[in-house]
Amino acid sequence: MTATNAHRFDFPNEESRDLCRSMLMLETVEDFENFLRDLCTIQELKEMTERWSIAKMVWENCPYRVITQKTGASSTTIARVAHWLTYGKGGYQKVCELRGKQSVNKEVSPVFPATGIHALPR
Repeated sequence: MTATNAHRFDFPNEESRDLCRSMLMLETVEDFENFLRDLCTIQELKEMTERWSIAKMVWENCPYRVITQKTGASSTTIARVAHWLTYGKGGYQKVCELRGKQSVNKEVSPVFPATGIHALPR
């Protein structure tokens, strides 16, 4: 690796795809938890868990103020997650939709609290 691209990380790449395929082989939540614990630091796990909690609440139209109270996350972090939920690659949306079909069987479109604009097309 050269000095000019030492901090560059192209995603996805061959290794990240191998990581994803390897994760798909795990069959239980406990296996996945063990794998994540071996792979990530506690801080990385905390940050991922916080982002996922925020994404679920934004998806469910929870006001930012309530999300901050429940998670302790800053409005900047919440806005960043909401941005990726809306304009990202669709990963958050896909999982939220799949979870919704499993538990409630309804579609929800998050609303940006400051504007009232629905984040996802209906």
